[in-house]
Amino acid sequence: MTDPTLPTYRLDDGIAVITLDDGKANVFSTPALEALEAILDQVEADAARALVIVGRPGRFSAGFNLAEMTESVEGMRALVARGARWWLRLYGLGIPTVAAGTGHALAGGAITLLSCDVRFGADIPCKIGLNEVSIGMPLPIFAVELARERLTKASFTRSTMGAQVYDPAGAAKAGYLDEVVPEADLLDTALAEARRLGELRTGAYARTKQNARAAIIASCLESLDHDMSSVGAPTP
Repeated sequence: MTDPTLPTYRLDDGIAVITLDDGKANVFSTPALEALEAILDQVEADAARALVIVGRPGRFSAGFNLAEMTESVEGMRALVARGARWWLRLYGLGIPTVAAGTGHALAGGAITLLSCDVRFGADIPCKIGLNEVSIGMPLPIFAVELARERLTKASFTRSTMGAQVYDPAGAAKAGYLDEVVPEADLLDTALAEARRLGELRTGAYARTKQNARAAIIASCLESLDHDMSSVGAPTP
């Protein structure tokens, strides 16, 4: 029996759609990441032209599953490393990727936005940002480098070391979002952009993305195990 809390996948006329809806905060747990890994395998097997990631109304993702993160240091490190590998795979995926930010996107939710090529956000009251430092956790190297690549230079320090959290308009200025749209239009806007980008020559798109991002992905993967070895529980 399929777990209804896990991410789901559908193919809509050549456009892959991943929906995050666990009925709560759309957290990244080991089962969720296993499902997401399998979904990206299926996206590639289906030769999808583009990918859209959408959350549930009001919630995009609040990041890692807190219960799993606090079970043990070893488990936390394994979970974060697994998430890192999935985000870096998404960041380098050889087709256009579009995020439909349906609401709150904190920590891993914000990293998901940073990992997608184009990011739309719903014009609703919500919080978006990398809030790890505010809860006593250092940002891992892969998250810092994704932020460095995608956020504006002016917002980078306050968004990482300063743990600044933004509303949608502020998130667009900082670089988490490309455009804020009415909530009712969000998914249609994301799908329309995915279809537009999906009409481009996929080989050229994939090669250009590789040229732009392969070095940073390789560097983050190379440093991941060492970086995880120093990650501990949140500290004041």
